[in-house]
Amino acid sequence: MSNRVSEEQAEKITKQIKLLIFMFVIVPIVVLVFFIEFRFRTLQSNIPHQTPSLRDEARMEIDVMPWHPVDGQRLYVPAYSHVYHQKAEPYLLTVTLNIRNTDADDEIVVTSVRFFDTAGKELRSMLKKPLRLGPLAATEFVIEREDQSGGSGASFIVEWKAGTQVNQPLVETVMIDTRGQQGISFIASAVVLSEGTSERVEPAKATER
Repeated sequence: MSNRVSEEQAEKITKQIKLLIFMFVIVPIVVLVFFIEFRFRTLQSNIPHQTPSLRDEARMEIDVMPWHPVDGQRLYVPAYSHVYHQKAEPYLLTVTLNIRNTDADDEIVVTSVRFFDTAGKELRSMLKKPLRLGPLAATEFVIEREDQSGGSGASFIVEWKAGTQVNQPLVETVMIDTRGQQGISFIASAVVLSEGTSERVEPAKATER
């Protein structure tokens, strides 16, 4: 009789333990899962819908390309034969005009390179004949440090053409000087004055009879 009572008590204790495990372990886990799912759906519903084209200013659809190839340009390039330092004393510089054909397939022809002083007066032409630049080729023109004719506001006017539309060349000036342990260098980029050099065929004028 006592053995039977002991078995019944043991079974009762086992059921109570299982119930406690269910109440304090299983139920909290289920509740936590439902809570996380509810929070996720709430956050997801609060995120405003955005179309891909408006989601990021750096990524948007366009109707036309933001750049265009050209078949010729007229460029203004700043050049500084000297800059001022200390008590407005001129610091003389060597100027290098660099022209680089950035097109990997087609050549360009540099037709004119003219050097102007600070007052806008043309000092000289740097080209005797048009200069052909092959794909990815480059050329340069140097104004020596001792040449002070240009002044601090000197400039180049560069003109180039191509037989077809090509990538725009890279045109810039490099100013540099080194004396002892002191040196200075900087660059200036070209500004486009006009584009397009293809000759246009004028329509024939009607003659009166």
